Amino acid sequence: MRFTLLFSCLLLCLASCKQEKDTTFLITKDAVGKLERISLARDIEVIYANDSIVKDSSIVNSANNSKKFKIFEPGGKHLLTLTPSSDSIPTIENIRIEDERFVTEKGVGLASTFKDIKDNYTIRKIITSMNNVVILLKDSDVYFTISKEELPSSLRYASSVNIEAVQIPDDAKIKYMMVAWE
Repeated sequence: MRFTLLFSCLLLCLASCKQEKDTTFLITKDAVGKLERISLARDIEVIYANDSIVKDSSIVNSANNSKKFKIFEPGGKHLLTLTPSSDSIPTIENIRIEDERFVTEKGVGLASTFKDIKDNYTIRKIITSMNNVVILLKDSDVYFTISKEELPSSLRYASSVNIEAVQIPDDAKIKYMMVAWE
């Protein structure tokens, strides 16, 4: 009886001592580091009180008058660029990941390759533009941009060609990583 009680106490102690996972640079369905999906644009200065915030003084889109916020850590490293929504109470609509330390729950980030994306996610759609291809994921708000410079030369200069996943080299580097919350 005494052994059972001691063993139970030990298990309870171990369970309560479990370390919490550091989410400072983690991208989940509802958060990017300290920023949550429900965070309001007016709270950016509170959320990033220990960081530097640079507000874009130019109007990004004259239709909605939204401005961008650039977040820098104290050492000057650019972390994120945030674009608020045009709602009456604006939240953050788009996030451009600027720092390689930010990764998804599956470990994919700016330092990853196309192979990492396709091994960890289902690709919903690939959009071809003049200089880039944009990779949209199924069941995720994260999307990636790969420069056409990473593609075979036969695909680099054709803007009307629809590029498919099999045509993108596994070692193609990610140019931009974005999160779109709507």
